[in-house]
Amino acid sequence: MSDQNPYEKLGVSEDASFDEIQDARNRLLEQPGSGDGNRLELIEAAYDAILMERLRMRQEGKIKVPERIRFPEMRVQSPPKESPIPREHSPAWLQQMLDQPTLSDVLLPGACYLGLSAISIFYAADNDQILQIALVVGIGISIYFLNRKESRFGRAVLFTLITLSIGLIAGGLISTSSLLQQIPFMRLMPNQFSTVLTFILMWLISSFLR
Repeated sequence: MSDQNPYEKLGVSEDASFDEIQDARNRLLEQPGSGDGNRLELIEAAYDAILMERLRMRQEGKIKVPERIRFPEMRVQSPPKESPIPREHSPAWLQQMLDQPTLSDVLLPGACYLGLSAISIFYAADNDQILQIALVVGIGISIYFLNRKESRFGRAVLFTLITLSIGLIAGGLISTSSLLQQIPFMRLMPNQFSTVLTFILMWLISSFLR
């Protein structure tokens, strides 16, 4: 077998197609006794020699060689599955504003506003000055936590002032509702309720906004 040319070793003609050459190689490898090391090397050497000759002829422009002959080690790979693009359930501008806070980012301002709310409920029933001081402290807390995230002081002040306005206005409207006054634990003075509602809103923006 060593005196034969590569085509004769594989049992194909010199004008055989690549598929015929590959089928012949595979058929020889599957025959009984193909596990013999020397025989296996001869088959592979003949196959490689044919490929090299076909490449040389391709470079000389004598034949047209398919890509799989030039790169026999390559396997046809199925195109990667495109992962479905998740649909956005909220607008992009809202996603840019919302934050994913850690537990400490939620609990720390929450504890501050809980303390201010307790002062507003239990110690400021007849003292508006205490409520005003509590609001000033709450504004400072909101600005601090918002500015700590993005280091944008002006933005932190703007969001805090907007929240303050919404909380005081909404609290004043809600506190005058007769339905609210029928709830025992909600029997607060209008200014107390507005202050507590403002603290809740400030806690939300300082925790969940960027």
